Amino acid sequence: MSDLPEQIVYVARRMFERRLTDISGGNISACENNTLYITPKYSGSQKHWQLEPGAILSGSLDADWFSNPLFSREGKAHLSIYRNMPFVGAVIHAHPFHVLPFCAAGKPIPPIMENTQKFGVIEVVPAAPAHSQELADNVVAGLLDQEERIRKQAAAVLVPRHGIFIAAKDLFAGLDALERIDWNAWCVLAQKLLL
Repeated sequence: MSDLPEQIVYVARRMFERRLTDISGGNISACENNTLYITPKYSGSQKHWQLEPGAILSGSLDADWFSNPLFSREGKAHLSIYRNMPFVGAVIHAHPFHVLPFCAAGKPIPPIMENTQKFGVIEVVPAAPAHSQELADNVVAGLLDQEERIRKQAAAVLVPRHGIFIAAKDLFAGLDALERIDWNAWCVLAQKLLL
């Protein structure tokens, strides 16, 4: 039996505690041996990210996920990432406190800290309606040329007025990247106060 549900629960709680996502949304998934594990719909708004492993949805990556009423609203993006990039082990969609101003402004995040150089500039993908296949396709297009980064740790893209998507080699690599990118975003913003 996989320990991925336990890892997802752990990552979800750390993200919420550290303001790397909020009550309004986000979702976390992992894929192993063609099995998808993903947080259910309303994990933030109704459960406040206090999930139990039994709440994590699981099944074949090729299943009809859209018939499940608990399937995460941004699940289309997760499925599209795994189906187009089978080397991805985990996907995190989040609303990090310091990243959201960049999403609101539609501005990329430059890597100004040493520990974020490996992620490059976090680019903004074209806007599309939330929960849509168009949004999923835009996220995949933004990540497709970043295979080397994902195989080493992770790569990320910003969605205008929405949040961040991170594709990673595994859940802990994704969580690490999420916090590094969020703190880098804070340093970009705070740097303006020192000038």
